[in-house]
Amino acid sequence: MKINECMCQDVCFVKPDCNVYDAARIMNENHIGCIPVCDENKQLVGVITDRDIVLRTIACDKNTKTTPVSEIMTTNVCTCNCDEDVENAQKLMSQNQIRRIPIIDDKNKMVGILTIGDLVNQCNKEGEPGFSNTMENICNCKGSIKNYC
Repeated sequence: MKINECMCQDVCFVKPDCNVYDAARIMNENHIGCIPVCDENKQLVGVITDRDIVLRTIACDKNTKTTPVSEIMTTNVCTCNCDEDVENAQKLMSQNQIRRIPIIDDKNKMVGILTIGDLVNQCNKEGEPGFSNTMENICNCKGSIKNYC
């Protein structure tokens, strides 16, 4: 199956100069934990997650209303092309322990996003058991657990 058959095509995105506060507000309003960062041509330049907001802004005592997302976004983003097989996306998500992957076209233009929820829905429809391995790899805690409080 191709990614474009199960990805979400209605994707919110922000521009690099958007402040962290507004990005977080958009994420909250849309019930999403990740938002792509695109330039004026809708070309993907980065991704910001709720975790990035906590660890790269709040924990670093940065002002969310004056810090642009370009300062905290991940720029080395794993992506897939919309014409690729879903298995390729699952492999990338497993290897990189990511829950969402931006989907681009041949010109690096943002066309969608594929989430673990999309994969669950698709696997349920097709009765494929392979998704459980992907989830196990994504959620595997490779480090030790430490209590800082």
